[in-house]
Amino acid sequence: MPARWAHPLWALLALVASLIWDMVAAPVAPCTSADPCAADWLGLGVSVVLVLTLYWVWRQPQLALAGLVAVLTGFAVDGGFTAALGEPSALAFLMAAAFTAAGLVHRLAVAVRQRALALEAAGPVAQPLPAAARTFRRGRFSFVLAALLLAVAGFGYWQAQQVVDAYEERAAGATHLSGRVTALKEDDDGVGILKVEADGRTHRFETAFPEDFPVDSRVDIVVDGDWAALVAEPYDAFGWELLVLVGSGAGLAFLANGMDGRTRSQRLRRGPLPVLHVLVREGQDDGRTWVFAADDPEGLRPILHFHSLYAFEDEDEDGDGDEEGDGDGLDAGDGPAAVVELGKVTEILRGEDPPPPLRAAVLYGVPYAGAEVAFVAREDADDAEVSVECSVTAVKPAVPGLVERGPQRRKRMNPRRSVDEIAAGMTPTADPRAWTAHGFSRAVGLGLLLVQGGGIWVTLDEELSWTWLWLAVGLPWLVSAVATALTWRITADRDGLWVTGAWRVRRVPWNVITSVRHSDDGIRVGRAKDSPVELSPTGWAWLERRLGREPHAVRAAEELRALLLRPELRPLEEAPTGRQGVPVGPPLVALSVLWGVAVLLLL
Repeated sequence: MPARWAHPLWALLALVASLIWDMVAAPVAPCTSADPCAADWLGLGVSVVLVLTLYWVWRQPQLALAGLVAVLTGFAVDGGFTAALGEPSALAFLMAAAFTAAGLVHRLAVAVRQRALALEAAGPVAQPLPAAARTFRRGRFSFVLAALLLAVAGFGYWQAQQVVDAYEERAAGATHLSGRVTALKEDDDGVGILKVEADGRTHRFETAFPEDFPVDSRVDIVVDGDWAALVAEPYDAFGWELLVLVGSGAGLAFLANGMDGRTRSQRLRRGPLPVLHVLVREGQDDGRTWVFAADDPEGLRPILHFHSLYAFEDEDEDGDGDEEGDGDGLDAGDGPAAVVELGKVTEILRGEDPPPPLRAAVLYGVPYAGAEVAFVAREDADDAEVSVECSVTAVKPAVPGLVERGPQRRKRMNPRRSVDEIAAGMTPTADPRAWTAHGFSRAVGLGLLLVQGGGIWVTLDEELSWTWLWLAVGLPWLVSAVATALTWRITADRDGLWVTGAWRVRRVPWNVITSVRHSDDGIRVGRAKDSPVELSPTGWAWLERRLGREPHAVRAAEELRALLLRPELRPLEEAPTGRQGVPVGPPLVALSVLWGVAVLLLL
């Protein structure tokens, strides 16, 4: 297993810290007429490679090494190695890069040893990959996203070049003058305003670097009628350059992921593969597939983990789907299958959402860090047919890390109390029971309300543009989240639950409720036929636990589950209208509109 010093987190911290130090300590070249602050596509390309390298250090060591070489090459061309002799910040970056390279090489060497050990454990027996796995294709979604993001980057580059070409075309026919800086101040938005006197006229220029133009200094300008520009700062294409940086960085990351996944899946299909008998289980938190040794029936020591998807044979996929649909329609509601399904539902309700069972499986491929594998297993011990699943992320060893993962961590971080334990602390009562938003939930709501108000202010402070789309997209979600966090309420009475969310009060009878659980800082009430009723957010469980408190929403979900499974604890009376709760989403919309009007009047 890789040594702890080679964990990618340490390399990332070293690189990021040294880069920040170097950017803060290194002197910034001033904008001059001889060396204007114009578009720097070479520097932008190095920045894209640097961002990708930071990402690849965590995900793909091979690409990270190539990216690190490219970054160091650019660093050398820019005189970085010479500067390292006299600048501690540049030397720190070189040391961080060397430490990162050593960690990457160590991780790759360990992966090679893991592959050799896995081949030895599998023995000489090799089997052809199942037909469904041979037709499984990887990388399509990544390629689509890469194409879209790179198209966005291309559009940003085109727009930036339009700005550059427009300036160069106009500056070619303009009058070149030398002027004197007479004043320097900031406007209400904090933008530097430069006043330059040239040829008997005073010109005003916005500048991003006012420190480069002290009062009484000389500057070169170009003038064409009412249009004028500083030669040292000819135009502002920063927004388009930022779009190119983000779009190309994310697009190339998805493109590399897609190509890597496609290459590894093709390597998996080349010929017969080693096979291993293992046990597999799907994780409850993130849907990962956890692999255990065949002699670990309790699932105590996971070996590997990865994400996987089902694979189907292309020629039979449609037909199988039709048969399954017809079978569901004929068997629903009667027969042995219905009895089995009812038994499973009862087990889930009584077992407090038990973990998925361990399943015997046959693993195809060499299981080592970064590998691609497939496995065949039954969905359930009672199933006659097996399913084929293929990995869609690289295999990772399940070793103790800086942040422990997996079933054992979930058990320790989220201890579940039995229904009997919860019911022992509840006293039967005739009056309806209610659970409402508490301090932490209201604090989350107030924080989101401040974000909402600030977002409205910032958006309306600008002229009508595409940025207003962010307000249209984000405001509905913010209003719902704020209204829920501030005033959510669940009232239990004789016949069921009254669930008060952001927009309405829902009635959920006891006989249709299948489960009540707390998940992702929300409460989810499952229903037999309709979609579940959800309240989110209902607090901040992580922070409440860190402060030594029991999360209020978790406690509410546990007590609601106890009422569901212990009917004798349910209230005997029906909740009056005044105790059913009132949604505050509509008033909050009106308040947001009034705030927006006030912002427009104040600006």
